[in-house]
Amino acid sequence: MRPFAYERATSAEDALQRHNDGAVYLGGGTNLVDLMRLGVEEPSRLVDVAHLPYDQIELRPDGSLIVGSAVSNSALAADRTVREGHPVLAQAVLAGASGQIRNLATVGGNLLQRTRCSYFQDASKPCNKRNPGSGCPAREGEHHNLAILGHSEACVATHPSDMAVALAALGASIRIQGRGGERTIPIEDFYRLPDNEPQRDTTLEPGDLITAVEVPPLGVPSRYRKVRERASFAFALVSIAAALDVDAGQVRDVRLALGGVAHKPWRAWRAEEILRGAQATRESFLRAAEAELEAAEPLRDNAYKVPLARNLIVQTLTELGEGS
Repeated sequence: MRPFAYERATSAEDALQRHNDGAVYLGGGTNLVDLMRLGVEEPSRLVDVAHLPYDQIELRPDGSLIVGSAVSNSALAADRTVREGHPVLAQAVLAGASGQIRNLATVGGNLLQRTRCSYFQDASKPCNKRNPGSGCPAREGEHHNLAILGHSEACVATHPSDMAVALAALGASIRIQGRGGERTIPIEDFYRLPDNEPQRDTTLEPGDLITAVEVPPLGVPSRYRKVRERASFAFALVSIAAALDVDAGQVRDVRLALGGVAHKPWRAWRAEEILRGAQATRESFLRAAEAELEAAEPLRDNAYKVPLARNLIVQTLTELGEGS
C-alpha cells in the first residue's frame, strides 16, 4: 500500500480546504480501504469526514426524510421512521452487507462504492475505469455478472450498491457541499452511464462532499428483492426496488429501479409509464417488464439476466398488487 497522510476534518469547509489533488474523503472505509490494499486506489491523503455532524435522520412533517451522509447503514436500517415509512430502503440496506460492515459503513460512502468487476479490482489487468484507454477485457472475458443495460464499448461494469437502487426508485436527491457552495442533485443525475468516460461513476466535481440524502415521502406498499449467487451476503445478479399504488384494481402510481444490470441504478421509466393507468394484473406487469428490457444488450455469458429481471419485476409487482 502506498504511504498516505491522514487528516480529520472538523467541518465541511475544513474538508474542502484539505481536499486537493490526490486526496480522498474517508467515511467508514469499508470499500476504500479494500481498494487501497489492492493497489487500485492510491490516495496521497485521506480526509476523514466520518465525524462531521451529518449523522442524523430527520423525519419531516410531509413524511420525507433527510438522511445525513455520516449515518451508518445499521442506523439507517434500524430507524423506526425508515422501516415504517420507507420499508424498501430498510430492506435494501439489510440486503447489502453483513452486520459488521453495516455498523461501519456510512450512507455517503455507500453511494460512492465502486464496482466489484474483477478486472477493475486487479491492478495487473487493463481496465478503462481504472486506467482510461487501456481497454475493457471484461467484454470478451469474465462478465457473467456484469451489465446488460446502458453499457458501452469502454465498460460493462455494474454499480454494486443496494441502497442506491432503493433511493433511485424513491426519487431521492443528494445534497452536495462544493467549492461553489451547496447544491442538490437528483439521484438520476448523480450517477452516470459509462459512455467513453467509465472512470467517472458520478457527476461529482473534485472536492465535492456529500452531506445528506433527501428522500421524498412514499405512503404506498414497497419492497426490495435481491437475487444473488448464494444466500450469504453477495452482490446482486439482479435486484429490484418497487413501490406500487393500486386503486380499484388499477395502477395509480408505480416506481421501479433495478440493480445489478447497469453502471448505475437503473430506473425503469418505460415500464412505469406503461403501467400507470393499467390494470394491476400479471399480464400488465409482464408487458411492462418486456418493454423495459427491450433495450437490453446482453453479452455472451449474461443473457440469463434478461429473463431473471423480467421474472423479478413481474413477481414483485404481483405480490405488491395482491397486498394492496
